Amino acid sequence: MLGEKELVKLFPDFADLVQPSGIDLELDRIYTQESGGSLIDNEKTLPEIREMEGEIFTLKPHTAYLASIKRKIKIPKGYTMLYLPRSTLLRSFISVQTAVGDPGFYGTLMFMIYNHGEYEYKIKSGDRIAQAVVFPVEGSGEYNGSYQEAEK
Repeated sequence: MLGEKELVKLFPDFADLVQPSGIDLELDRIYTQESGGSLIDNEKTLPEIREMEGEIFTLKPHTAYLASIKRKIKIPKGYTMLYLPRSTLLRSFISVQTAVGDPGFYGTLMFMIYNHGEYEYKIKSGDRIAQAVVFPVEGSGEYNGSYQEAEK
């Protein structure tokens, strides 16, 4: 796992969010599910989503949401990211579910947030909801999947 100094070198656009063993990730927008989806024989149909309005979002009990993260991320070749929820959310009955960040990925991170509690939970755009932990990967290729965005 990489520490602070190496993280600042590899991810200068996130220097203000670097912690001793990871990079804090800030919530941008929250989305609700508006239709069904499927994954059959590796053919995916993603659900339609609707962006929630405002800067403060109310998460209803026992409900899942998609969350986008502020700032696009570029994971350098030779490194991978694992994303972990901030402990404040866990202590509030909110989980952040994530996937692995592959070497070479560039784009907007999307996570699922779920309110496991019996009460509504409010969260604001810009709040830190997860931390990216970075590990070196030897002999890696680069991500070339459907979620890759074009670099500007």
